[in-house]
Amino acid sequence: MKMGSMTVLERRARAIVDRLAETCPARIELDFSSPLELAVATILSAQCTDARVNKVTPHLFSKYPDAPAYADADPEVLQEEIRSTGFFRNKTRSIISFARSVVDNHGGELPQTMDDLVNLAGVGRKTANVILGSGFGVNEGVVVDTHVKRVSGRLGLTAESDPVKIERDLMEIVPRDDWNAFGLRMIQLGRYTCTARKPKCDGCPLESLCPSAHTFD
Repeated sequence: MKMGSMTVLERRARAIVDRLAETCPARIELDFSSPLELAVATILSAQCTDARVNKVTPHLFSKYPDAPAYADADPEVLQEEIRSTGFFRNKTRSIISFARSVVDNHGGELPQTMDDLVNLAGVGRKTANVILGSGFGVNEGVVVDTHVKRVSGRLGLTAESDPVKIERDLMEIVPRDDWNAFGLRMIQLGRYTCTARKPKCDGCPLESLCPSAHTFD
């Protein structure tokens, strides 16, 4: 159904974008000072809290200032340095492989396009969106993590379960200039308000816009 040049869903999505802009911070909770640091922190954040990652990264960022440093890292040493983030052996392999592909294919400089990023070892579309959006300020897509997947479904913005298809649906109804900020705000909402087990519908900024509000009692 069309209302003017927009569908009803697009109008509701725009209202959600505006409401989130008024009430939720568009911030990433990982500490970083460069796109490369953000990339490493994002790899470490898999199945780990951002707070835990932030305790590990100051040492890493000081010891490994660039991609060549990570590429040449001793795996046995690096895995001990990141042990507390969990799955440390896999993450060690991912970080070193990622860094080597940056060095081998891009002269040690992190690329700034989606195609180049997803062709780096260990980088999928979600990680690439994080790097582009929060590292380079480029709106190339919408980050879809577990929080965005859950919240966008509850809001009726998508009926898909695959992250790539969810992102496609969100990109069709959210203005491009808002893609990165929208994803960050949805993560904040999912992390602290629209939680998995017991969403806090009372007082949620999207309560009046959400078809799932108060259906979890």
